[in-house]
Order: sequence, then structure tokens, then C-alpha cells
Amino acid sequence: MAGPPPICINEILTDDELRSILSRLDSDQDKEVFGLVCKRWLHLQSSERRKLSARAGHHMLRRIAARFTRLVELDLSQSVSRSFYPGVTDSDLTVIATSFTGLRVLNLSNCKGITDVGMRDIGGNLFFLQSLDVSYCRKLTDLGLEAVAEGCPDLQRLYLEGCRFVTDKLLLSISHNCRKLKELGLQGCNNVTDQGISDLVDRCHKVEFLDINKCSNIGDLGVSRVAECCSFSLRTLKLLDCYRAGDQSIFSLAKYCKNLENLIIGGCRDVSDEPLKCLAAACGDSLKYLRMDWCLNITDSSLKCILTQCGQLEALDIGCCEEVTDAAFEVLDGDGKQLKLKFLKVGNCPNVTVRAIGLILAKCSFLKYLDVRSCPRISKAACDEAGLLFPELCKVNFCGSLSEPDVIL
Repeated sequence: MAGPPPICINEILTDDELRSILSRLDSDQDKEVFGLVCKRWLHLQSSERRKLSARAGHHMLRRIAARFTRLVELDLSQSVSRSFYPGVTDSDLTVIATSFTGLRVLNLSNCKGITDVGMRDIGGNLFFLQSLDVSYCRKLTDLGLEAVAEGCPDLQRLYLEGCRFVTDKLLLSISHNCRKLKELGLQGCNNVTDQGISDLVDRCHKVEFLDINKCSNIGDLGVSRVAECCSFSLRTLKLLDCYRAGDQSIFSLAKYCKNLENLIIGGCRDVSDEPLKCLAAACGDSLKYLRMDWCLNITDSSLKCILTQCGQLEALDIGCCEEVTDAAFEVLDGDGKQLKLKFLKVGNCPNVTVRAIGLILAKCSFLKYLDVRSCPRISKAACDEAGLLFPELCKVNFCGSLSEPDVIL
């Protein structure tokens, strides 16, 4: 007697039911496998896809737009080490602007061929854009980026690292048009000054992340204005090699920014102990990452406050702070409380010895990375002789043979 005929799953499940199954798959890999079952499942998987990374010219982009109709995130960025010229061009941006009108996130970093012409197309069509990365797109100027600011009022994240032609004029336009801005990357934009940063935060009060590393024309005036206007929102501030930023900047951060989590002041050589003591007291419950290498006026006095008052600190860089000695770490001796430090860099600190490392190890059981390069009084042999036991997962960089971990430091 013949059994019942085989049942085909495609005859039973509706498109909505298949979409429900697809929505329950967590990983991108599983969603890709879903699309390999048959053409119908591939079509559904394509129509539901939200994110895509691609390397394609304008003809292929049109085909992608026809297939992936609900894309909200498109990544066309190029690798720094493997970039090809011209890569993405203005004609490609025209296709993107007219075909992917629902985009929320667009990554074009290291696309060296794009110009203001393409940016005007983006600003004129992608009205819902929330995040744009054009880092190291070196041909861009205020003209094209102003069109983006004027046409994309929902913009929340804008990354302009290495865009050397950006000036204060763009920041003024952003302040007028993009009140929802939360993250701004300006690393290496040396034409931006205190005036531009002040204009920006006069109206953009929700900034959480601000990277002005290597912006040599920004100093105490601009940083203090950021601290005052974004006091409740600011979480991350990067000031690497901003040599014009000094004690006034840190005092302002301590006064206004009680929720600050990440701070880079490496190379700010005029910063001294007193403002850092105030910062430790004000942000002790929030500060997680602190980089202050090459702050040559820092001594044991402020470091003691940081170690004892910043209970959430996970990463600390005091490299090349030549005035720091073992005495700063002796404050840890006798205190039963463990620190949360995971990453510590004390390279090029000539007055730090194996004794300090022993005190650190006694209180930092979560330590994952320790940098002691170019410390003349610390070596592997000396640590072994002292009987120091490093945490099992801790990597110790004695001579530069280890790659540094991918953290804010």
C-alpha cells in the first residue's frame, strides 16, 4: 500500500512564515545559508536584508539595488593596505543616492576618488541618513559636506578623519542643520579651530563622542566649550597631540562632564597634576579608559588619585611620564580592593621598577596586557628573579615583540 505523497515545505509555508523564520536567525552566516535552500528562499533573504558590504561599480550597484530593496546599511569602504584607485567614484554615488533612498548608514572611508560632486548627490537624496563615514576621502571640502549637513537632518554620526580641507565653516553648517549629532571624528583636520568647535556645540548638545586628535589649532577655549555645552552627553573625548590643550581643558571636563568614560590627552604636555586630581574625583565612577602618555608634568601625586578614585578604570597609559615612580603604586599596598585594570602601559618610565609591577599584579587580577618596553629597571629576568606571577591570560610586552591590543589606547 502506497504511503502519503511527500510534502514540499514550499507548498505549506507562506512568505510571511518564511520571513518569520528568517527573522529568528541570529547570525549573518545562518541567514546566508537560508538563502541557499532555493530561489524562493534566496529572493526572500535578499528582500529582507538590511546590511551589505560590497565592491562594485555603478552597473552592479543598480543590480544590487534591484535585489536588496530594503537595505539600510551599505559599506563600500576600502582597506588602507589594499585600496584601489579610483575605487568608488562620483558616478557610483549618484547611483547610491538615487537607488538606495532608504539608507541610514553609509561607509565610504578610504574611497579616494570621490569629490564634492558625489557628496552633493548624497545630500540631495538620502534624507534619512544617520551615519556617514568619509574618513580619508581627501578630495572632499566644505562645499560637498555642507550639502550633506543641509540635506540629512537626522545625521547622528559623521567621521571625517583625514579630510584636510574641512574648516570651521562646515561645523557651523552642521550646528544649524544636524541637532541630533552624537559622534564626530575630526582627527587630523588642522583647519578646524576653537571657533568651529564652539559653533558646533552651541547647538549640538547631544555629542557623546568627539575625536579631535592631532587638531593642532584646537585648545583650551574649544575644549572648555565642549565640556560646558555637552556636559551630560559627552562620553569619549580624544585630544591626542592637541598641544594647545592644557590644564584649563581638564579643569573644565572635571567641572562639567561627570559621565566621561574615555579620555585621550597623550601629548598634551602642558597638563599637570592638579586638574587630573580634580578629574579623578569628579569622574571616578565613570572613567574607564585614560591615555596620558607624554604628559611630562604628571607625577606620582595625580597618579595616586587616579589609582585610588577611578574604580571603573580598565585601561591606563602613562608611557613616557618620566616623573612617575614606584611611590605612585605604593598606594595600592594594603588596600584589599582589586582594580579592574585590564590594559596598562608604563613604557619609557625610567623610575618605575619591578617593585611597582609586583604591587600592580597584587591588585590587578584581570590584567590582559602590560607594556613595560624601554623601562631600564624592568626586564623579564628581573621579574622572574622577583618571583612575579602574571595572570594566565596576561601578555607582557618587554621589548616590543607583541602587537598592541585593539583598545582606545
